Amino acid sequence: MYDPAPVFRALHHGCGPGDPLVLPGPWDAASARAFEEAGFPALATPSAGVAAALGHADGRTPAAEMFAAVGRITRAVSVPVSADVEDGYGLAPEELVERLLEAGVVGCNLEDSTGGVLVDPLIHAERLAAVRAAAGDRLFLNARVDTYIHGERGAKDVLTDTVDRARLYVEAGADCVYPIMAPEAALPRLAESVPVPVNALGTPDGPATARRLGSLGASRITFGPKLQRQATDAVRELAGRLLGP
Repeated sequence: MYDPAPVFRALHHGCGPGDPLVLPGPWDAASARAFEEAGFPALATPSAGVAAALGHADGRTPAAEMFAAVGRITRAVSVPVSADVEDGYGLAPEELVERLLEAGVVGCNLEDSTGGVLVDPLIHAERLAAVRAAAGDRLFLNARVDTYIHGERGAKDVLTDTVDRARLYVEAGADCVYPIMAPEAALPRLAESVPVPVNALGTPDGPATARRLGSLGASRITFGPKLQRQATDAVRELAGRLLGP
């Protein structure tokens, strides 16, 4: 029987320098099919993109709606799908894992901030460890580190704080770390400091950007809601053509 979880995990470790795993972010079943048909081996849903497609502001999607939308995406394609589930919607680790597996995903993003405020890294590490214990090897855990978007500059610089958090999360069982919005200059140190793949936020302007990020140490490239927003811009352009001058 086909098990997509080990396939997804292997994709993260089969990349060479300058050739990272690129995971486009579908926001509905139709976009997921389009990405699969284009030849991408796996997908990673963005919570903000899905929220926009459902008519919600980023961070305001009810958990039930998010899991239902993700489930429609996984059922629409045959490739592995990972899901961004923000901070886990306040669900206990066992319930969160159950909901993810019911939705058919093979991985998830879990961020270390809630309501725009960073969570104590030890507390978040405990949560990641509990999710890992509940999931076993059935889910690929991508620990998002929000220091570059919600961190406060204090005794330690942001990069040092990011590395410290990333190491804690790896020790807790994370398969990958995602220092969202980290500058490109920080990627080499991040990649050298943790023994797992590093996820970088890319831009949808062609493969050259992904290769550059890969050469700096990123093993995985995702795009957040950028693809959904670009598609919406294309719809606006189409609407303008339909209306005419």
